[in-house]
Amino acid sequence: MSLFKRAVFSEITSHAGIVFSTLLVVWLSVLIVRLLGQAANGDIGANVVLGLAAFSSITALPVILSVTLFVAVLTTVTRSYRESEMPVWFASGLSLTDWLRPVMMFALPVAAVVAVLTLSASPWAYGQIAEYRQRFEQRSDLSKVTAGQFIETDDGKRVFFAESPSRPDDELGRVVARIIEPDWLSIVTADSAAIRTEANGDRFLVLGPGHRYDLKPGTPELRLLDFQRYGVRIESRTDPGALETARQKALQEIKARPTLDLVVRGDNESLSQLMWRLALPLSVLNLALIALPLGAVNPRLGRSGDLLLAGLLALLYMNLINLSRGWIGSGVLSFGLGVWLVHALFLALGLGMLWRRTRMPRPRRQAASAAARPV
Repeated sequence: MSLFKRAVFSEITSHAGIVFSTLLVVWLSVLIVRLLGQAANGDIGANVVLGLAAFSSITALPVILSVTLFVAVLTTVTRSYRESEMPVWFASGLSLTDWLRPVMMFALPVAAVVAVLTLSASPWAYGQIAEYRQRFEQRSDLSKVTAGQFIETDDGKRVFFAESPSRPDDELGRVVARIIEPDWLSIVTADSAAIRTEANGDRFLVLGPGHRYDLKPGTPELRLLDFQRYGVRIESRTDPGALETARQKALQEIKARPTLDLVVRGDNESLSQLMWRLALPLSVLNLALIALPLGAVNPRLGRSGDLLLAGLLALLYMNLINLSRGWIGSGVLSFGLGVWLVHALFLALGLGMLWRRTRMPRPRRQAASAAARPV
């Protein structure tokens, strides 16, 4: 490998390492904060936060790697122009097109890693995430409670606190529950609790023995009730948000399907997901190509405009891929056309921009005639 190729490859590797670590740390920070918030609300268990963060990071790696390569190539080329290093390479007989080989030497392994992630690792990670959430959803609201901790359900209308069971047959020990109803505020205490599931899928918390205290806010009215067994419905399969939950589960199921299964099914939703998995490795190569002419800037001008244009172009590329994915899923665009159309357009755009940067401008006629005029 020549000195030029070694220098370019080494600098791209250095920039890629910095960008990748930064993006990953930012992603993990936002993700863990969101997961901790869900755990605090009782949507997920606190003991699965790290596992969900790890699997979610695997699903995000293809996009992170694509952005990393684009930014690394862009900053490497831009730095060479800003620090007047490019005129040295140009004087040595090299041009901007000679950057293609070292850039692609770095981009091809990254594209291969992204292909492995999108076609194999990401579906597996989505499956693990769905399994984690399914296991948690199969538990009732009260069974999600850790002894000695409070949990809120139904948007805070029900608050439970449970102690450790004192008998082996009990699911929970002493239980205190606060229930807010339209007209009453109820406090329920019981010595033990158990979960019962009805034939229609509704789940009830069966308490007993215990006491119930009903207060009507704003009035002196008070009701006291002693019971041996008392049931509270804590989960219903006909909740108003069931449709949205079912839609989210269906989307997660599609993302978790193996790639071969998507090919065998052949329906629009499967083909749209397959198109997305094939698009990310191709976008890695196209973004690396587009970064070369976008990084060729005038060192005398400001850099903010060029970086903004590069970011908007990369964002447009990813949004068009998402748009094509949606069109394939709805049947507006065929899979055979949508799988390559956006990539072909941006490949032509990148080659056109690279040709424009490397072509020699023709001399102006006025300058040529002025040079030929006798003094």
